[in-house]
Amino acid sequence: MNHLSAESSPYLLQHADNPVEWYPWGPDALRRAKEEDKPIFVSIGYSSCHWCHVMAHESFEDREVAAALSESFISIKVDREERPDIDAIYMSALLSLTGSGGWPMSVFCTPDGRPFFAGTYFPPVDRYQMPSFQRVIGALADAWRSRREEVERQADELTAQIADEGQVLGASVPMGPTEPTSVLPEFETSLERLITYLKNGFDPIEGGFGAAPKFPRPTLIELCFYHHKLTGDPLSLEMATRTLDAMATGGIYDHLAGGFCRYSTDRTWTVPHFEKMLTDQALLARCYLHGWQYTKNDDYLIVLRETLDYVLTRLSCGEVALYSSEDADSSGVEGAHATFTEREVRDALRQANREDLVDELSRFYGITPEGNWESTNILRRPSGSCLTRSPDIEEGRKILLAIRSKRPHPAIDTKVITEWNAMAVAVLAEAAGALGDVGWQRRAEAIAEHLFENLRDQEGRWYRSWAGVRGRNLAYACDYAWLVDACTRLAELTGKILWIERAVELADKLISNFSDVGSRNGGGGLFTTANYAEALVVRVKDFSDGSTPCANSVAARALLRLAAISAEERFRSAAEEIIEAAAPFLKRHPAQLADMLVALNLKEHPIQVVLRTDRPEMLAEIRSRWLMEAALVTGEIADQPAFRDALDNAALVCENFTCMKPALDPATLALQLDSIGTKVGSISERVAKWASPVEESLPGQ
Repeated sequence: MNHLSAESSPYLLQHADNPVEWYPWGPDALRRAKEEDKPIFVSIGYSSCHWCHVMAHESFEDREVAAALSESFISIKVDREERPDIDAIYMSALLSLTGSGGWPMSVFCTPDGRPFFAGTYFPPVDRYQMPSFQRVIGALADAWRSRREEVERQADELTAQIADEGQVLGASVPMGPTEPTSVLPEFETSLERLITYLKNGFDPIEGGFGAAPKFPRPTLIELCFYHHKLTGDPLSLEMATRTLDAMATGGIYDHLAGGFCRYSTDRTWTVPHFEKMLTDQALLARCYLHGWQYTKNDDYLIVLRETLDYVLTRLSCGEVALYSSEDADSSGVEGAHATFTEREVRDALRQANREDLVDELSRFYGITPEGNWESTNILRRPSGSCLTRSPDIEEGRKILLAIRSKRPHPAIDTKVITEWNAMAVAVLAEAAGALGDVGWQRRAEAIAEHLFENLRDQEGRWYRSWAGVRGRNLAYACDYAWLVDACTRLAELTGKILWIERAVELADKLISNFSDVGSRNGGGGLFTTANYAEALVVRVKDFSDGSTPCANSVAARALLRLAAISAEERFRSAAEEIIEAAAPFLKRHPAQLADMLVALNLKEHPIQVVLRTDRPEMLAEIRSRWLMEAALVTGEIADQPAFRDALDNAALVCENFTCMKPALDPATLALQLDSIGTKVGSISERVAKWASPVEESLPGQ
């Protein structure tokens, strides 16, 4: 056993019996590196990463590799999900050196943590046009001994690049002083630029954007829907619907148990990378919810329900929290749990006395003797077909799922991550409201309560993760931002003051502990780490959305929604400062900041719906629609002083700080809601049509 056996991260524990003398990131490893004047090897990955497992088996379980590392390096293993701050710094170094990133990440640093060399997977022998890992560590050990000044210079230059040019991660322009508000891009202009970019990369046959591998980009899909709503552009609608359809019918979607795999390795969404992340389930469930609200396509509702059912069963930590991910491998083989040969399907149906279903089930899921991946079948629906299952197909699905349940299960990463659980709470709350699902509401509140009870220390500081006994690692800006969003969504769902009070407390901590106030570059925005956190070689900010939206994007959206519901203007001001800091990136690369583009829309076109009535038909009229910009004030919150100007038994729709006439019935309310965001440039005309001579401004403003 090395130094990982006392850790709680499943990823670190997977390496606890390696012959490599691994340390977790911490003072012991860093002190030893300085005392022995040895460079540091930092290996970064996560438990459901397939190639992380491959490199572990090929190299980290090899005693010769372990001996070479021990002789020349101090080896540190990092779970990127627990320590996104460390991951972000060294990923920036990797991108600077190679132009691409990924995991496992292999970084070599000076004893004080400055990176001088980085790569991803290295094979055990020279192949794939890559040097073996043994050759890499030998060459770097020799460089440290014989060309120390050159190594130190490389580390200085790379660290300076991260600190000065790359302090804002994902930045394609150097950061300087924040530009004035007057030069902020307009939402409609940025949206048009984004849509033009997406059209150039859209796959009109298979959906999605760009070539293989294809990653789901939920916010880009939602912005396509929104552009269609604003302009009526048919191609925007096609890009959104074709992509949702292709993902839902493809092999990236689990047609037996529900939920989405991480990404597709091919153009047709057939062959996935089989790991399942809680983040992808939450973001894609929200996307299919909005797709259903916008199009009323019942296939999207099927996907939403099955995805959330997967989350609340397979990834459930009892009834109180959600685990992080499900592995791509089982018994050391990627995808072994999820694929079927035609013979296995025939045998399963024969054993269930339903051999008559073989042909029908094979047509439905595209099962053939030759298979579609390594002589096996990844289940998928033919492109363009619906997901509705007949009773016979449903019985066949259950038979195959029962067979699959008897196979070795992929491992579950049992970390409870604050950010990811808050993300799931937000979508559960929104879906519960839209569909009136009390079960989803109950789980959303239970998960949130668990976070508040177990993920804070005695001083009120939040932890990043929880492993059944105690919190681990201080929370990051992304954790606080998603918690604000989750509490705000619960406030909209329940109308309880409690959730607004909690959101306000979290937002104040986010602003006070993470804001870039008085930094040497004056760049604005939020740092990844708090001002009381461990000091690393660089304190970074992130203005680039990756597989999840960056903290600055989430924070800007959440703070604007909170401002609308709480009537606290300071949150709107804080959000505007973040958006101003993002202006250079929004102008040049809006696709990299899709969620910040949503925040810009919330800033420019704020909409508030105040409902001081318990009439369920009025509430249903609001929740049946996808209103990207709208915040709902109802229940106890609507009785607060800021909203008492609104009439009882009426709904008040306010757009751009001007309110329409109180809606006294669902039909009038429906007309008002449908008038929101119908055409670019028509906002003032639409408000004028409905404006009330009495309600001149937004309540509380």
